[in-house]
Amino acid sequence: MSEALKALARREVEMFSTGNFDIADEIYSEDYVGHDPTKPEAIRGIEGAKEEAAGYRAAFPDLTLTIDHQVAEGEYVVTRWTARGTHEGDLAGIAPTGKSATTSGISMVRVVDGKIVEDFTQWDALGLMTQLGVVPAMA
Repeated sequence: MSEALKALARREVEMFSTGNFDIADEIYSEDYVGHDPTKPEAIRGIEGAKEEAAGYRAAFPDLTLTIDHQVAEGEYVVTRWTARGTHEGDLAGIAPTGKSATTSGISMVRVVDGKIVEDFTQWDALGLMTQLGVVPAMA
């Protein structure tokens, strides 16, 4: 069972890496809720998940995520990942910088009846903003 849950979480990573948003129809529940600390509101539903992934892909057209580690227990899968890309599009109002950046994060998904119903993600947004030159580097 845990291998199947890990495979489902890997499909989510694949969606962000490839831009194949049809994957969302396969992996998310209709009542999916995603929690991202950079968003003022939760991401809701399959279409919301597609829009979220499309936004990151528009900002970083060459975005790739790699899985560094995964753990599954019960109905939860935790994935530690690293994302790399070049900032070539708008990112939440931040104009393209043309800079390459790398960030990392941890996502914990909850799976019910073979679908992701909830996603809690924590990632190094400050590190990304520093690499893009939006926030000055710490001394």
